Amino acid sequence: MSDEDRETGTGWPEPAEPVRPSGPAGEPDPRPDAPAPDELSPLVPDEPPDDHPSGSGDDGGPTVNLAEVASSDAESSASESMRDQPASSGRKVSSAGVMIAALLAVLGFTLVVQLKTTSTDPTLAATRQEDLVRIFSDLDSREKRLQQDIEGLEDSQRQLRSGEQGRQAALEEATKRADELGILAGTLPARGPGLAVRFEPGGKPIRADRVLDAVQELRGAGAEAMQISGGDRASARIVASTYFLDGAGDVLVVDGRTLTGPFTITVIGDPETMRTALNIPGGVAASVRGDGGNVSVEEREVAEVSALHAPLKLEHARPVS
Repeated sequence: MSDEDRETGTGWPEPAEPVRPSGPAGEPDPRPDAPAPDELSPLVPDEPPDDHPSGSGDDGGPTVNLAEVASSDAESSASESMRDQPASSGRKVSSAGVMIAALLAVLGFTLVVQLKTTSTDPTLAATRQEDLVRIFSDLDSREKRLQQDIEGLEDSQRQLRSGEQGRQAALEEATKRADELGILAGTLPARGPGLAVRFEPGGKPIRADRVLDAVQELRGAGAEAMQISGGDRASARIVASTYFLDGAGDVLVVDGRTLTGPFTITVIGDPETMRTALNIPGGVAASVRGDGGNVSVEEREVAEVSALHAPLKLEHARPVS
């Protein structure tokens, strides 16, 4: 046994004191609040821990709060989803709203197009100044003619109400009305100032719709009596019930009567007004010339409409008493 073992009296060697390392690691800490070298390390607690500290279990290990962990996970996942979601996703527009907006846009566009179409007349915009003056003169003539008719009717009304002259005035008025109705119905011949409108075919025959357009334009210009004649001198009176059909070749069927070209319409009315109506740009004369044909208009001081139309036998219509 060594001397060292004898001094302890236990037979075991006495533990040696800790030796401070040499060099910089062994130098004392110069900071004023630094612990003394002989003191224990601050990392080692001086007092024993409690039996059940906060955050530890019965066995000394950390205690996990499941509710807090779940709440934390939910908050983190929600924040991540909010970061991943684009800012515009909060302003979602339903399909019904999109459809309503589209319908409103289409409706607005349609209204604008309709207003522009009705406010501008391409036919009048392309018409020359001379033609516009003629159209205005035509309308003025119609207004004067209608005003004269109104004054005539008012005169007749006053005469019919005037006592002794009432019978004679009534007879004269009835005779006048019968003559006018006979001319309109085509049962009486007529004469007066008017036009002779001649349709000459070119590369294409004169179609029935062209002749019908001419009749309508003449009626609109104040025509009072009309008849159509063919190249073979056959004629047919034109009344409200007259129809036109295309035949084989250069043939036109008018109320069942066959006429061959060229065709001539004799019409009674204001010559200047009816001439203007036929020569309006885009009218019947321009259409016939576009088909290769020609329309010539001859003014007559006395035009005779001698073709008659058989009176219609009314089967259903009755006068109202």
